[in-house]
Amino acid sequence: MTAPVTALPRLFVESAAKSSQSPEPGRWKDQTPGGNDLARESGGLTMPLNGLSDALWQQRNLLELLLFKLEEEQLILTSGRSRWLAHATREVETVLDEIRTAELGRALAAELAAVTLGLPAESSLAQIAAAAPAPWDDLLRAHRDAFTSLATEIAQLSDGNRELLTLSHRATQETLATLQDVHTYTGTGATAATSHAAQLVDRTF
Repeated sequence: MTAPVTALPRLFVESAAKSSQSPEPGRWKDQTPGGNDLARESGGLTMPLNGLSDALWQQRNLLELLLFKLEEEQLILTSGRSRWLAHATREVETVLDEIRTAELGRALAAELAAVTLGLPAESSLAQIAAAAPAPWDDLLRAHRDAFTSLATEIAQLSDGNRELLTLSHRATQETLATLQDVHTYTGTGATAATSHAAQLVDRTF
């Protein structure tokens, strides 16, 4: 069966309300005049935001690979070449495991970036992007848009594959039921019901 795609990152399921939240006014302001500007100029934000961007790129690559593997699986299902279905499904499961591992790194990178920006550790990617200075704000928003698009494609393709698997299984069951009703001839010329499909294969060979 198609591996259930349930390991998608938390940022995929952000609610619209949470995603649209922006940092509180004045959050960027420091008690010391120029303190926040000094932090920016000193590169204090560069490493956390760069680390988050790298983690997001890694996850995007894995999600694109997952999309490719799901499309591969769909091609096998539609072509009827069930011989390779188990291999394709294992490849999907392998990529899902890699995504789960990458998600741990992304979560840590997002938490560090959020705290560095003065946001709660559990802030969403949209909130981090809203609080980040240029050019990180646009870059993080681009990441989020890409994730949203990939998540939609993956969900649709995964659902389609499940439906194809269900139809394939149903057709197989109907075929087996038909084979069980097939009659062959005995040595005396009388008809005899074949009790198992394997017997038909044996007679053929």
